[in-house]
Amino acid sequence: MEYLEVKVYTTTKGIDPVSGIFLSAGVEGFVVEDKNDFYELMEKKNSYDWDYVDEGLVEELKNTETSVTAYLEKTSEGYSQLKQIQEEVYRLATFDACGAFEDTVGLLGRLVVTVKDVRDEEWKDNWKEYFKPERITDRIVIKPSWEEYEKASDDEIIIEIDPGAAFGTGKHPTTTMCIKGLEKYIEKGKSHVLDVGCGSGILSIAAALLGAEDVFGVDIDPIAVTVSGENVEMNGLSDKIKVAEGDLTKGIDYKADIVVANLMADLVMMLSKDVKRHLKEGGYYISSGILEEKKDIVAEAIKECGFEIVEVFCENEWVAIVAK
Repeated sequence: MEYLEVKVYTTTKGIDPVSGIFLSAGVEGFVVEDKNDFYELMEKKNSYDWDYVDEGLVEELKNTETSVTAYLEKTSEGYSQLKQIQEEVYRLATFDACGAFEDTVGLLGRLVVTVKDVRDEEWKDNWKEYFKPERITDRIVIKPSWEEYEKASDDEIIIEIDPGAAFGTGKHPTTTMCIKGLEKYIEKGKSHVLDVGCGSGILSIAAALLGAEDVFGVDIDPIAVTVSGENVEMNGLSDKIKVAEGDLTKGIDYKADIVVANLMADLVMMLSKDVKRHLKEGGYYISSGILEEKKDIVAEAIKECGFEIVEVFCENEWVAIVAK
């Protein structure tokens, strides 16, 4: 389907009046990009807000201009909405140029309206061309749901995934190391596995396909829970895997032989004492999302919670820690 991408460039102060213009034109859904959000992100108010930010992304965000964007259908109604938006933004710019707001000229920024023709597949599905079937261990292959793939051997395990709006295609080293840990420590037909922060459900699915008797995936994000459930069903594992919205620190009483948590260093440290409560005697704790430079402090925090470090996987600049 074809749309008009309507973008209005403004400032943080201009977000509310520009959003009001979209709403008055009958446009209820729009995207706000606020440059101030970038600066707040970089201030890192909580230690667990982020652990690693790609330098290329930082540079791109630095150069981002605050804007409000909507996608209008290419219909008579859509063009009518566009005309109203253009007229009202022009009127807002005129007031702003006269210093009508807080006696300051140019408080709301450029207030330029750009219009571009787009097709929904351009912004909905283009990323899919970069997600192809990939072997991540000797016998495990991750396959996107829309790609064809034939098994290379009978013992090959295929994990079918559609990440949707949830995090996780399985290609990141932190995920592949967790899967290698599951592959090594799961006892076929016996192990109960708790997947903390299940995302797209990839680790839960891997655990079930590797022979776990029972798997429980939990995430605080309802979107992740929905996507995980869909992926579990797509892999035919609804009888083995349960997925639920929840917080490990409260309201969960599941006891596991293996807890796997692909999160980030500070969250791994913060949750380790709660992980211990959910592990059976002699159980394993597989944690990842940890930069190599934080390996020692994470390992020490895990040991302080009563664990023994069994093994450390390393790949590129990332590590996964297996504790018992």
